[in-house]
Amino acid sequence: MKTKYIPGVCNIGPAEIKMRERVGWYALGATALLGIVLVASDAPEWSKVVLFFPATVSALGFLQAWFHFCVAYGTQGLFNVSDAVAKTESISQKEFRKKDQQRSIMIIVSAVVIGMVITASAFAS
Repeated sequence: MKTKYIPGVCNIGPAEIKMRERVGWYALGATALLGIVLVASDAPEWSKVVLFFPATVSALGFLQAWFHFCVAYGTQGLFNVSDAVAKTESISQKEFRKKDQQRSIMIIVSAVVIGMVITASAFAS
């Protein structure tokens, strides 16, 4: 699968996509495990707020994989569509950088909202 850089749409290739997908799964597992520990240990209700962090990281990983877009690269003006991880190239065009920054913000905000919803649902149970 050959991937190409498209400003504001795609800034990572297959290796980077798989890495972000793995992060999503690991963080989802951490969220579930933490939730189980909090319930099993009879932790105070307010302590469920810590679920926000791994839930948000999980959402961030899955969203980056889904959109083929790394938020860190997008905010730094970089891309990597090669078959290697962390082999970045710089983006010099100002309009391309702006599109990438806008996509990064959209993904970050979406991940935070998902993290908040998951955390809120833990309080509802």
